[in-house]
Amino acid sequence: MAAAAHGPAEQLTQTRHRAALVAGWRIAPGSTVLELGCGQGDMTAVLAEAVGPRGRVTAVDVADPSYGAPVTLGESAARLSAGPLGPRLDFRFGTDVLDPSVDFPEGAFDHVVLAHCSWYFASLGQLRDTLARVRPWARRLWFTEWDLTPTSDDQLAHLLAVLVQGQIEAADSRGDGNVRTPFSRDQLLRLLPEAGWTADGGGPVDTEGLQDGDWEVAACLRLADTADRMAALPEPVRQLVVSQTDTLRSIAAPRGNRALPAYAVTAR
Repeated sequence: MAAAAHGPAEQLTQTRHRAALVAGWRIAPGSTVLELGCGQGDMTAVLAEAVGPRGRVTAVDVADPSYGAPVTLGESAARLSAGPLGPRLDFRFGTDVLDPSVDFPEGAFDHVVLAHCSWYFASLGQLRDTLARVRPWARRLWFTEWDLTPTSDDQLAHLLAVLVQGQIEAADSRGDGNVRTPFSRDQLLRLLPEAGWTADGGGPVDTEGLQDGDWEVAACLRLADTADRMAALPEPVRQLVVSQTDTLRSIAAPRGNRALPAYAVTAR
């Protein structure tokens, strides 16, 4: 992974987390996988390893390849594509599967995967439409996301950071937030049948050691310190955000904020 040069320990932790997820999924060698919201390719690399040399991973993201720091999506994809996993990979950035020009044959994929990407959707409606759009293309859905129900007090900073970002995005929808639509596991389970999927498994996912709590606290405070974003909020929302970010500053640790739990859901 290209990002490993900037944080090898962090990258190893993130990759191990995704490898543990895929180890519990039934993705056999030779499988075809559609990954939505591939980002830097953390999950893409693990999926490519799982499908083996005869498999294929089509990794899609709406973002432009120039997006991302300190490594862009395009740079990360180029690094992976140039390595031993490259022949198994097909990166497609700037691609929205809701665009009618984006299409695949029915049953083109054995699996469709969304891993820690669904809170980036602009709304639950957009997520529902996306899941409905890909339904004819794949037989199985593998989904994992953060859980809004903390299991310990030291996860509250991550939770508050996520909720504040969601409030800012909901009141001033510019689409450039680190988190746009945080939703609960129950909301996902209610949404799946609307999109034509039937949940048939899943459970809690271990997130011990992941750095996302720190990352979301930092992202939230940067957003709250951006004068034009705050000024654009309706006054009641702005005051609510200010109060919550004051609370976040008081409870967040300088580093080592424990990440929220996560969950996995499988569907057919």
